[in-house]
Amino acid sequence: MDIRVLVGLNIQRLRRARGISQEELALRADCTRGYLSGVETGRRNPTVAFLAQLAEALESEPREFFERTHK
Repeated sequence: MDIRVLVGLNIQRLRRARGISQEELALRADCTRGYLSGVETGRRNPTVAFLAQLAEALESEPREFFERTHK
């Protein structure tokens, strides 16, 4: 699996598990909903700094984005 797809699926999984919409997470992470959607679908290649912002917004650790345990 492409690493961008893996990261995107994990971000989406964590967001949904917390009951947060894309719009809300984008607001918390200071980005557009469109950019976040691109990250979640593997079409965008986020920077390390952006992944750190997302982790903080999701109250998680960046390493969770790279886990291969999603279903």
